[in-house]
Amino acid sequence: MSGRSGKILDKTAGGKTSRSTKANLHFPVGRIHRKLRKSNYADRIGSGAPIFLAAVLEYLCAEVLELAGNAARENKKLRINPRHIMLAVQTDEELSKLFERVTISQGGVMQHINTILLPKKTSNGPSQSTEHYDSQEQKNPMAVKRPLAEAHENNANTQEV
Repeated sequence: MSGRSGKILDKTAGGKTSRSTKANLHFPVGRIHRKLRKSNYADRIGSGAPIFLAAVLEYLCAEVLELAGNAARENKKLRINPRHIMLAVQTDEELSKLFERVTISQGGVMQHINTILLPKKTSNGPSQSTEHYDSQEQKNPMAVKRPLAEAHENNANTQEV
């Protein structure tokens, strides 16, 4: 016989209770304690240190996953991908500071367009930059199109002469 009789055994009845269960954590306290001892961070490791570290790691994971889940929901996705994790970390000020020097693989970059690069809105018609290009095209269709700032500089230089 295998020793299991189909009944669900209660852990408190007689079996060993893990330190993770005692601390009401999902992260493994025993494994973290072993890693702390093996990695030689210090000669002696107290019994509370791995519990505290497991609690901190669990909190950070819960925070990142909650924000990443919100980012996935905003993008109408059911599965969290690295892009959602990166967006979650970058939008939160404290997490952004914590993950300052971390590169998330396949995370992409934050969307940001400088306001100077956006076309200026006018009240009566298309943007100012398209008007300039249209007038240049009518004068000389073979002319090279330049950005608006360069065109204004050149016009100002010719008027000063």
